[in-house]
Amino acid sequence: MAEKKQFQAESQKLLDLMIHSIYTHKEIFIRELVSNASDATDKLYYKALTENISSIAREDLSIDLMIDKEHRVLSIRDHGIGMTKEELELHLGTIANSGSSAFKTENEHDDIDIIGQFGVGFYSSFMVAKKVEVVTRKFGEESGHIWVSEAIDGYEISPCDVDNNGTVIRLYLKDNTDDDNYDEYLGEYAIQSLIKKYSDYVHYPIKMNMTTYQPIEGSEETQEVIENKTLNSMVPLWKRNKRDISKEDYTEFYKDKFNDFNDPIHTIHTSVEGTVSYDSLLFIPSKPPMDYYSNDYEKGLQLYSRGVFIMDKATDLLPEHFRFVKGLVDSQDLSLNISRELLQQDHQLKFIADKIEKKIQSELEKLLKNQREEYEKFFESFGLQLKFGIYHSYGMLKDKLQDLLLYYSSNQEKMLTLQEYVDAMPENQTEIYFASGESYDKINALPQIEAIKDKGFDILYLIDNVDEFCFQMMRDYKEKAFKNVAQGDLDLQSDEQKEEIEKQVEENKGLLELIKESLQDKVVDVKISTRLKTHPVCLVSSEGVSFEMEKVLSAMPDGNDVKAGRILEINPTHPIFEAMQKVFEMNQEKINDYSSLLYDQALLIEGFSVENPVEFSNKICQLMIDASN
Repeated sequence: MAEKKQFQAESQKLLDLMIHSIYTHKEIFIRELVSNASDATDKLYYKALTENISSIAREDLSIDLMIDKEHRVLSIRDHGIGMTKEELELHLGTIANSGSSAFKTENEHDDIDIIGQFGVGFYSSFMVAKKVEVVTRKFGEESGHIWVSEAIDGYEISPCDVDNNGTVIRLYLKDNTDDDNYDEYLGEYAIQSLIKKYSDYVHYPIKMNMTTYQPIEGSEETQEVIENKTLNSMVPLWKRNKRDISKEDYTEFYKDKFNDFNDPIHTIHTSVEGTVSYDSLLFIPSKPPMDYYSNDYEKGLQLYSRGVFIMDKATDLLPEHFRFVKGLVDSQDLSLNISRELLQQDHQLKFIADKIEKKIQSELEKLLKNQREEYEKFFESFGLQLKFGIYHSYGMLKDKLQDLLLYYSSNQEKMLTLQEYVDAMPENQTEIYFASGESYDKINALPQIEAIKDKGFDILYLIDNVDEFCFQMMRDYKEKAFKNVAQGDLDLQSDEQKEEIEKQVEENKGLLELIKESLQDKVVDVKISTRLKTHPVCLVSSEGVSFEMEKVLSAMPDGNDVKAGRILEINPTHPIFEAMQKVFEMNQEKINDYSSLLYDQALLIEGFSVENPVEFSNKICQLMIDASN
């Protein structure tokens, strides 16, 4: 006879919380019930091991799913330890009483991997079911019991005939509403997809009868075939011995799990045992996804606990500067919250995150050292992220990331590390020179680089918007300061050369002042150039904001007021300077037009637009007319 009972532990309030608040997604119920079935099977297997019960073999143990579409019932059956009437009351009548947690505390064995912790997962059933039946028989008992509940009015327990040990949970699904379609949990392929997502690595086969339609030989018609199919792979790739896993195995897993058509550049497979134990399988993609540099991209690693999927994007496990890494972490030591959906912020999580960061760092360093071509492919795709890492950390990540950076060398015409640049520096070079622009070809044509090249010094070409900001945060490398060839004084002259420049400045003081006056507030100064060799004129920026920084900041919504100080430099050895001297002596009124043309020319060389292109064009035309007369 059925015995009516009420739930314990603030029954209805807590049960209502379980159904409506704790779990974010209704589909989680399948993970919880399969995990409970796995725990029950583990308990029986543990009993067989410790009591030497030869009739129980691991290969005979499975978890079975059954769909009854007519009556809208989904069933999950295990062949595990089962429960007595008292255990039904204890574990299903008292919410948050975990039999699995108690079992883990009392027993330890290498082959047993109990999942449950809180004793609440079973009640996720009521998110999708209006009625739940639990039919169970304890191993070694002659009869079983049935537990029935519709959540609201408590539960009933009554004896019943059960052929074998184990437990069957029958979910009588709720009626569909405008907001929820519960029929989806009666679809074979929908259930298969959920098992693949949440319980693919439960280490017992999860089986279900799947209907397929196969062609009838000699006919265009098909016949319905029902196949008892195993839905899960059981053994995670990351739990296998690395010696038994081929590169192709890793690649196939990566492409399937992370929806990438391209092979990963590098794979990192790690198993750590100790105070906090975990397995990680990380991949460095070969190309960034389309949304990588947008706000839509979500970083993070997949999180598993004892092979059971917990969440897709555990953001705290990856530092921002390594956000390109894809992969997963599986640990039995993480502290999860009650719904097994989110991580608690604790020292285990931080420990794993620190270890993963160091591992990624060391693997990138090895890749750079031993597989340079592969590393350069990686850097082409994700080097920008490393630079942003230094910039956004205000240089705090400098020591970690600076030796992973690559820049194009003007001398060697290939990518170099900063260490390789410094190692090749001649003894008389004291700074690391760089030039910025849209492309290597455009930088190579800049007039400002002539003096540096003439000295034989190498120049690093920077083409990313963040490059100069990154160098600004780094300040130096191995006590060698970074020096922009288009900013400030390069100080490359000998004492004799400096004396000659001072003499030229003094002799042409009036001309330089008149040019500056004619340009008004467009420039902060006009100088005799020490960096030009063949070009007539150039612009350089004063200390602080450079021209490239101005371009980047001006493209931002609130950066229009940021301007670099413009210094117009004229080559004293170029014929144009001699022409300016003659104009100054004969007709100073033309200095305004000549100065304006030189300034606009320098603007165009630097990649800026001229303020008045029509006026610039007219002056060019007038100059050509004057020259022909």
